[in-house]
Amino acid sequence: MKTAGIVRNLDNLGRVVIPKEMRNLLGINEGDPVEIAKVNNDIVIRKYSRGCIFCGSDKEIVEFNKALVCGGCRKALGQD
Repeated sequence: MKTAGIVRNLDNLGRVVIPKEMRNLLGINEGDPVEIAKVNNDIVIRKYSRGCIFCGSDKEIVEFNKALVCGGCRKALGQD
């Protein structure tokens, strides 16, 4: 997979700076949590958002017994 992007070097502690332009595009602000995942042979960094415990959706989320559940799963569970 060949993509055009901004190249950054890791520092001696393994850190990399996400360019401000990219953070602005993605709505990532100082202090926001980001998720780092391995997808196939790539490292993916994305803004972390808590989602439904069952399907991962971040739409119509409510907390139920300290777990997040979306509207679709609430309907499937008969809780709506």
